[in-house]
This record gives sequence, structure tokens and C-alpha cells, in this order.
Amino acid sequence: MTFKQKINDSPIDFAIEIINDVKNSKDEGVLKCVQCGMCTSTCPAAHHSDYNPRDIIEKVLAGDESIISEENIWNCFYCYTCHSVCPVGNSVCEVNQILKQIAIAKEIGYDKLYEYLGFADSYFTAAIGAIPERFFPDIGQDVPGWWNFRQNLEEIRNELELDSLMPSKEVIDEVSKILTITGFKSKIERIRASEEVEK
Repeated sequence: MTFKQKINDSPIDFAIEIINDVKNSKDEGVLKCVQCGMCTSTCPAAHHSDYNPRDIIEKVLAGDESIISEENIWNCFYCYTCHSVCPVGNSVCEVNQILKQIAIAKEIGYDKLYEYLGFADSYFTAAIGAIPERFFPDIGQDVPGWWNFRQNLEEIRNELELDSLMPSKEVIDEVSKILTITGFKSKIERIRASEEVEK
């Protein structure tokens, strides 16, 4: 009989799971962390919230899976500053992306994703990323002239002799098929269903 070790049986196993994730580009940087704090000292999110990259890695190395339930992991916006300054080759922003994926797989943090579902819908219907409509009022307020630009984008592109933004129907169908086969569509449907339950 084969015994499968659980993550909590050995703290380092949690770090190894993250290192082996396809989104990790820094080899074993997580294991090399010396808790110097360079990541936190340069992190914009740490300056404007309780997010602390050094604490993220400390919890990963301790095998503390409760990190995936913490609000702070959602404050990283992937500027990759930590990635560029780490003296031992760690990338907290990539670790954070992996932690979020683990959380999502365990149906944790869905509420953080609701306002971004429009991006996913755009991939299915147009095979391109597009700003969800719920962001339009804020962008219009923050960027004078944006709405007029958005309304006339195709005309502007034509004047500049640029191709249309819209992919062909064949491309849209192919992207939609890929997103369905890979499970992206079903994941989005679960997230959307949980939003409806909360309402």
C-alpha cells in the first residue's frame, strides 16, 4: 500500500508544491529565502496595505496553508518589483499567483474575482481581453476623453490604417474551445454561480 504524505505532514512540502508549479520561474528561490525583507521594502502594495511579501514566504516555508485564506494575498498586483530585487532569486509575486490559484481551486476568494468576470466573458465572445463594463464609469472619470476615444476606436484605427481589433470567427471559436477543454469555462461558471448565491 502506498502512503501519500499530506502537505501538513512536512512544512517544506508546501514550498515544494509551489516550486513545482508551472507558473514558478525561479527554480528553488523559495527555499533560498533568508527573510532579508528586500521584497517588502520595495513593494508598492506593502506601502499601501497590510500586504507583506516576506510574511508570505515565511508562511509558505512553515507549511502554513492558512495563507491561501488570507485577504492580503489579493493585494499583490504583480509589478514584479520583488522579483527583480531578491538577492537569492525568489519571486514572491509568482508565489502569490500560485497561492491564489490554490485558493481558487479550493473555492476560496471567489468574491475577489466577481468584478473581473467580464474579462473572462470577453475571451469567450471575442477571443480578446476587454475592460468589463462595470469599470467604464471609473475610467471615464479618471481619464478625460476616454469614453469618446473608446466609442471611436475602430474609426481611429482605420484612419491610422491599422487592422481591426476583432479576431475572425474561426479564431474566436478556437479560443472558446480551448477555454472550454482546459476547464476555464467551468471554473468561471462556478465562480459566477457563487456570486448569484451571495446576492
